[in-house]
Amino acid sequence: MAQILAFNRWPAEGIEVEDQGLKAYITLQPKIVPKTGGRYAGNKFYKSRIFIVERLINKLMIPGHKSKKHFKTSYHITGKSHRAYDIVENAFRMIEKQTKENPVKVFVKALENASQREEIITIEYGGARYPKAVECAPQRRIDLALKNMAQGAYHRSFNSKKSIESCLTDEIINAYNLSQASNAIARKFEVERQADSSR
Repeated sequence: MAQILAFNRWPAEGIEVEDQGLKAYITLQPKIVPKTGGRYAGNKFYKSRIFIVERLINKLMIPGHKSKKHFKTSYHITGKSHRAYDIVENAFRMIEKQTKENPVKVFVKALENASQREEIITIEYGGARYPKAVECAPQRRIDLALKNMAQGAYHRSFNSKKSIESCLTDEIINAYNLSQASNAIARKFEVERQADSSR
């Protein structure tokens, strides 16, 4: 039986998710063309069964708001799935060239590193608001990590000579190396530090 490769190029066999909390929420069943077209979007929690690279592609199409500055994150592709597909494929080629490793493995490890364990909610007592630290749900941890990676890449490439592919490559490699040059890692440390101080 022929082995299915991500982008018909990289295998996902042998890649292990070390974080036990995320294991059930990172799907590593590769697709030659990772695009389901939102076929199962109406099913609750079904996105966790979608190949994790496809979730990155979807997040690049609509990276979401960052401090209410949505014009910055919708600059490059404005929801074109084929453009997002090409961005991720080219970024993975660059990751392979720089790290000499399987880029799917690098991306999965980067995602584990960038997944925050805590976040802040606001509770109200008698008209006064207080921050409170809470544990982050596993699926939300992945959602936030993907969002922070996509936004970090877009904001670095906005009004810059650097291409979005290069910025996404840098973001994933920095997250893989636990470097604070990665927006996702910097954001994770900032939120966890705030959560720690609000106990």
